[in-house]
Amino acid sequence: MTILSGMMPVIWWTFGALAVLLLIAYIIVILLFRRMKRFETAYLSLKTFMSGNDLEKMLQGYTEKVAEQEERLKQCSARLDPLELKLKASVDRVEMVRYKAFENVGSDLSFAMALLNQDGDGIVLNSIHNREESRVYAKPISRGESTYVLSNEEKEVISKAMVGPKV
Repeated sequence: MTILSGMMPVIWWTFGALAVLLLIAYIIVILLFRRMKRFETAYLSLKTFMSGNDLEKMLQGYTEKVAEQEERLKQCSARLDPLELKLKASVDRVEMVRYKAFENVGSDLSFAMALLNQDGDGIVLNSIHNREESRVYAKPISRGESTYVLSNEEKEVISKAMVGPKV
């Protein structure tokens, strides 16, 4: 009995320590449960958003719309790429300068006209008018220059036509 009587206080101390630990664990569980409830309330208010709509459904809808827009953008791009190439090659720079070719002609009846694309390729037309006749000359233009000799008016009209934004 002496051994048991010496061990009794140790057993009571052990039970007491376990009881204190159990009480602490119970308090922690209650605190965590309260925190979980607050989190759940915040989550539900976020999920239902302010208008009462389900946020998850809204996000799913927006994701679908973005996917549709990406597909439409690919389709538009496939349609626009060939059009841009065609536009770049077509005449979109036109410029004209009227001038007096001869002193005995009353007004500026002669003209030089450039018809160029964005790369500076095309033609320049030059119409020279006098009292007896009128002549029209056409010269090919490549990259803003010609293999033929250009008059000052033709050079001027080509340089004016080359200015402008490109696609």
